[in-house]
Amino acid sequence: MSEKDFFEKRKILVQNMVQSEVLKSPEIKKAFLSVKREIFFSEGMKKFAYENNAFPIGFGQTISQPSTIAVMLELLDAQKGMKTLEIGSGSAYVLALLSKIVGFKGKVFGIELVPELRGIAEKNLNGTNCKNIKLLLGNGCNGWREKAPFDRVLISAACREIPKALEAQLNENGKIVVPIGNNLQEIVLAQKKKGFLEEKERKCCFLFVPLHC
Repeated sequence: MSEKDFFEKRKILVQNMVQSEVLKSPEIKKAFLSVKREIFFSEGMKKFAYENNAFPIGFGQTISQPSTIAVMLELLDAQKGMKTLEIGSGSAYVLALLSKIVGFKGKVFGIELVPELRGIAEKNLNGTNCKNIKLLLGNGCNGWREKAPFDRVLISAACREIPKALEAQLNENGKIVVPIGNNLQEIVLAQKKKGFLEEKERKCCFLFVPLHC
């Protein structure tokens, strides 16, 4: 499949997400249009890159379906120049989207638990022009204390509750988006006010791989 073919499929996917109203923000729409999702798929799976589905990326992990990612990014509301952290970076597709959203003055950090996936993510990012991303191999439940505090935190795995370390590493007025639940999850948006998290919104129902804390 040619680059032009992928671009046309990317445009159709974005148009469909706009029409279904999961994609609303111009900056997030622009990010979806500019990031080549096929880069984050193995060679034999690239033809599926613009289907609105989740796909396995190995080691029991998945790349989330685009519409689910759009829901999370809309709730996260990252802005130009912000410092963001994603837990469970997987293939690094969401990191690349965040990179475009926060711009060259922003910073994007990702934590991945699986060594092999971290290696794949770094290789994938080499195929992009995203220069403001740093990856850490480790347990995302602990956050990244040396890089904290963060304006936005996105957890791309299911939790029973928001890890305390991530709450502590969030800036005042910062926002965190996380799937909460066991078999099915609700995506929860919380904001830090006067040192404590306040739930602002939740959306149902989604299915994520679990976060191992």
